[in-house]
Amino acid sequence: MSTPAAPRVSEARERLLRTASALFYGEGIRAVGVDRVIAEAGVTRATFYRHFPSKDDLVVAYLRSVDEAVRAVAGPRAGTPPEAAAQLRAIVDAMAETLCSRGFRGCSFINAAAEFPDPRSPVHRAVAEHRRWLADLFTADLAAAGHPDPEGAAAHLMMLRDGAMVAGYLADPQRARVTLTRGVASILAEAA
Repeated sequence: MSTPAAPRVSEARERLLRTASALFYGEGIRAVGVDRVIAEAGVTRATFYRHFPSKDDLVVAYLRSVDEAVRAVAGPRAGTPPEAAAQLRAIVDAMAETLCSRGFRGCSFINAAAEFPDPRSPVHRAVAEHRRWLADLFTADLAAAGHPDPEGAAAHLMMLRDGAMVAGYLADPQRARVTLTRGVASILAEAA
């Protein structure tokens, strides 16, 4: 008995998504039209619409790819207090490192939310879904680390993270990095 083959990934779809991701992040979602994505990806209009029925579908795919990357960095979670605290520090350290990376232009999700404020928009819903997952991750890690108020501390950490993402782009990224890592250390100290 043979095993079914893995679904074939469309090279054209991947090229469209890669191109759109770079353009959306670098220049803004609304500033980049479908025609430009098609031209720079080197595909036909029919190919674009075969993979993405609308620009919103492409934007959601872009955000989902960023979400998948963040989830991969987070990895599986552990349950013991020292492991949970270490994992929380590690994901926040990865975020802090991103602030100082070349070409950093802020958080893809915060940027998208600013361009798509309508909560009924599929783009806005993708942003909200990612943020719920991240807040839940912070809450679970803080609870496993023994924090007395994991939900409140997770909300505090989300605010620190959001502020660091903005400050990393608009101000001094090194200072934003230090402030974020100090903030998570302070929050985790409450769990001790």
